Amino acid sequence: MRVALHTRVRADAVAAYEAAHREVPDELTAAIRAAGATRWTIWRSGTDLFHVLECEDYRRLLAELERLPVNVAWQARMAELLDVVHDYSRAGGDAGLPVVWELP
Repeated sequence: MRVALHTRVRADAVAAYEAAHREVPDELTAAIRAAGATRWTIWRSGTDLFHVLECEDYRRLLAELERLPVNVAWQARMAELLDVVHDYSRAGGDAGLPVVWELP
């Protein structure tokens, strides 16, 4: 399945956000893959961040990562940089952007 998400980086934290993503911990990327993700891409337009995540089951991915220490630490770091964060709670399973159109 593909999930599109929208988050927002603080205007004064763009450089720090991008620097952090150049050094995502190997333990975290391994955990994301183990939770079923096959791809995750983030684009930035100004302070708006658009994510496309490909995974087996988004709700399962969130459940597996929600309390994982390496993810909890990463999310705490991201919370310092973001105005709109990625929701790892059960409610976050419904946070994907609705599909409006796809090239047939």
